[in-house]
Amino acid sequence: MIRMRGLIAPVVAAALLGAGCAAAGADRPFTPRQAVAPTPAAAGAPSTETILVGPRTKVLVERPATTDPRQAALLRAFTDVYAGMWKAVVTGDDSYLARMADPGGREAVDWVLSFDGLSVRGTARIYAMNVTAVMGGGAEVGACVDETRLRVLKGRGGTAVSTQPAWTRAAYLQAMVLAEGEDGVWRVKDFRHGKEGCAR
Repeated sequence: MIRMRGLIAPVVAAALLGAGCAAAGADRPFTPRQAVAPTPAAAGAPSTETILVGPRTKVLVERPATTDPRQAALLRAFTDVYAGMWKAVVTGDDSYLARMADPGGREAVDWVLSFDGLSVRGTARIYAMNVTAVMGGGAEVGACVDETRLRVLKGRGGTAVSTQPAWTRAAYLQAMVLAEGEDGVWRVKDFRHGKEGCAR
């Protein structure tokens, strides 16, 4: 149950692994073709945001500056889903599902349920956020995720488990594939991750 790599590694076979982002399941991930280059972030220092997901658990986000509303919406969708999934683990709040679309939604639910009898405390960090591809109603957002200051607990508010999972030892690359709904809301359809590129 604790063998998962962190938020971007749902414990289902459809998870996408490695820097090559090859699909392991039957569903094909969004792959932009003739994708429009994402609008670069505006010059300036990134802002820092703290998202509380529980009494002793939070996510620190280094959000790049941007003047593009679409890019800002995509970055917000990424952090809403990431923090929302941790909130579901810590408090049972499943409101993050409003930002999900299948097959990603099924993967996310399975990942949250894999914490049955467990919780987390501490601080996760998201940095180096970037909209890596946009095409029509599809997009991909990538970021570095550092969960080395999170600890898995026995139950909510319990003691830390004796052997912490591998994802608490090093930062990793996280990507979310999103689709824009008819209501204008960006929803996550798939997850990808890699092991390199986020050393700090």
